[in-house]
Amino acid sequence: MNDSDDIVKEFLVESYENLDRLDRELVGLEKNPEDRDALGSVFRTIHTIKGACGFLGFNKLEKVAHVGESLLTRLRDRQLTLNPEITTALLSMVDAVRQLLSQIETTGQEGERDDSVLIATLTRLLQPPEAPAKTKSVAPVTEIASEAADLPPNIGDILMQRAGVTSAEVLLAAKQQKEGDPRHMGEILVEQGAAQPADVVDALRVQQSSRVQATASDSTIRVDVGLLDKVMNLVGELVLARNQVLQFANRMKDTSFLAASQHLNLITTELQEGVMKTRMQPIGNIWGQFPRTVRDVALGCGKQVGIEMEGKETELDKTIIEAIKDPLTHLVRNSVDHGIELPEDRVKAGKDRTGRLILRAFHEGGQVNIEISDDGAGLNVERLRKKAVERGVITAEQAVRMTEREIFNLIFLPGFSTAEKVTNVSGRGVGMDVVKTNVEKIGGTVDVQSTPGRGTTVRVKIPLTLAIIPALVVTCGGDRYAIPQVSLLELVRLEADEVAKGIELVHGAPVYRLRGRLLPLVYLDRELKLAADARPAKERDGAVNIVVLQADERQFGLVVDQINDTEEIVVKPLRKQLKTVKTFAGSSIMGDGKVALILDVLGLAQRASVVTETRDRAMTEKTTEAAATAGEKQTFLLFAGPGDSRMAIPLSTLARLEEFPVAQVEMSGSQWVTQYRGQILPLIRLEVVLEERRNKLRALQVPPTLDSPPIQVLVLNHDGRSFGLVVERILDIVEDRADVKSAATRASVLFSVLIGDRITELLDIPAILRSTDVSAKQPGLATRSAEVAN
Repeated sequence: MNDSDDIVKEFLVESYENLDRLDRELVGLEKNPEDRDALGSVFRTIHTIKGACGFLGFNKLEKVAHVGESLLTRLRDRQLTLNPEITTALLSMVDAVRQLLSQIETTGQEGERDDSVLIATLTRLLQPPEAPAKTKSVAPVTEIASEAADLPPNIGDILMQRAGVTSAEVLLAAKQQKEGDPRHMGEILVEQGAAQPADVVDALRVQQSSRVQATASDSTIRVDVGLLDKVMNLVGELVLARNQVLQFANRMKDTSFLAASQHLNLITTELQEGVMKTRMQPIGNIWGQFPRTVRDVALGCGKQVGIEMEGKETELDKTIIEAIKDPLTHLVRNSVDHGIELPEDRVKAGKDRTGRLILRAFHEGGQVNIEISDDGAGLNVERLRKKAVERGVITAEQAVRMTEREIFNLIFLPGFSTAEKVTNVSGRGVGMDVVKTNVEKIGGTVDVQSTPGRGTTVRVKIPLTLAIIPALVVTCGGDRYAIPQVSLLELVRLEADEVAKGIELVHGAPVYRLRGRLLPLVYLDRELKLAADARPAKERDGAVNIVVLQADERQFGLVVDQINDTEEIVVKPLRKQLKTVKTFAGSSIMGDGKVALILDVLGLAQRASVVTETRDRAMTEKTTEAAATAGEKQTFLLFAGPGDSRMAIPLSTLARLEEFPVAQVEMSGSQWVTQYRGQILPLIRLEVVLEERRNKLRALQVPPTLDSPPIQVLVLNHDGRSFGLVVERILDIVEDRADVKSAATRASVLFSVLIGDRITELLDIPAILRSTDVSAKQPGLATRSAEVAN
């Protein structure tokens, strides 16, 4: 590459940076045309590009920039007032400059592009509506201003921008200086009465500030991204070597070698952090284009939309920034086009004519959370349901059973759109599915929440970086696996004597009661079809190690053979043969040189059906927590009752969930009983309790058939006595206020309540005990239990 190529490359880099800033400043100027600082910044940027074009011989680019500079000069001199038409023309000029720069970057030439229509439009806008003949003064003003527009700006420019001094007065003062007047520009303008002394002092302060900024820019350099990537890869290899040295040092007894390895660890960590910082960029770099995007889409749709941004300084790795740019752009366009209503409709709904679009970014739990919220009409659940059935996405039966959240998530399916007509913005159904796919590729998640009439919020969760991550290393089936710490909540170890009591079965699925809540368990060896624990029998102590993880806002426990340690791992992508396996997110080379697969926690949860099974419960809990509660919430155990009814009991009355084989059930008179923990436990059959009396007497005398499946039993405590309630199927555990009540329609039921938006019968435990006389019989049963034990 010769010197000329270097100059062109430098010109392209600086011009692209300036154009990104121009979009933001022009949209801001449209809202505040009196912002003289912003207008001066726009003018100087275009002037800089035009001057470089003339030097480099890019004539087409120079012509476009020149006419744009002339229009900006009129605006700066207050001969024109910025309006939407002028703003649109200037933004079109910025787009034309950007496209010409792209052509130069690709081919080295400007190409055959014709911008005559744009130049004619900009030239037409130079004429003030009331005085179309004033055109001759444009050229000399532009010429003199061009000479005086170097950075930092001179006093004349600043006074024209901030103090209302005209270009003619500045030209007259400059002419006096050329004729030998030794005074400064400010002194001459004060003597002429064109400016006040305070204005000159203020202009000097602004000029000094510009010089400081120019000096600060000299302390930074530009580095090629390819070189940064190479350094990042080398640091990754250094981290691997560091891990190997540390493992070797831990086995050595040489204190000098151990001290050296610790020093290497410290230096490597600091170097890693430094290199990671060089790759971090504020998310505001891509948010800067969104005011322009919102303006263009809103104008095309005939809407009025304002955009607010919070957390622009939130930093992400460069690769993450590049990956989410297009998905976020589509979400913003979609919110304006689909979410926010027309001004007339907003007024009818009692809202402000101008819609609000809020972008928010913040760090949480080692991830970056991005929220795109609008105050529009919200998603219409019934309309989504109807469209999905019409397009054959789901059947009518499925539509009835789907929850509100599942209906909302239909918008992420390929080809699904609720738009009545196809526009240049949306309606083809090819956007939201691409958003979800691209976010999930980098280990992120997308979720949508909506309230009719109040708006919609799309939440995107993404990792900070994809290069080096902290992970928990576990062993299962003799192989090591890495679990990203971003998904890790806590570790639980059950000793051998606690396993039988700690792990329960709910409808055949293993669960663990963690602080009063049932935690679904996933056995890693079963999901990956691994060999049994390969450790010698003497090393297997019978304990169970549970890694509590969170996937898609749902918790589950992953059971592994061993928990090793936490360490920073270098993420290596999987080969294409393994990319279709959703259980793994990548691989890494460990300290001993062997490869460990990185588990995809969300993919593992989906494979084990944990996410699907707990989705309704999580939504119920989330909705309950978000609501303004009038009373205290209670925790209920839900189960299926006779005739497809839905029943519940307070969780506080439940001691354990058990499953007994039919062969273990015996008869004591007309009562079912079973031997349970050294005593005889009476079993109450729910379907018998709720039957009418004549049928109940016959059913009481019927023993269970031996070919029946195991029975589900709720072991309950009441007034110091234990008994088992035999139910058909356990459904879930939820928290709810249950404050919407109605009178009971049958005996042994307290009342009907609304739990999770469904009618549920709350059982009357004392009434059940009275109807079956278990309270009277139980002391006798306990005596028989003692006799059997003796």
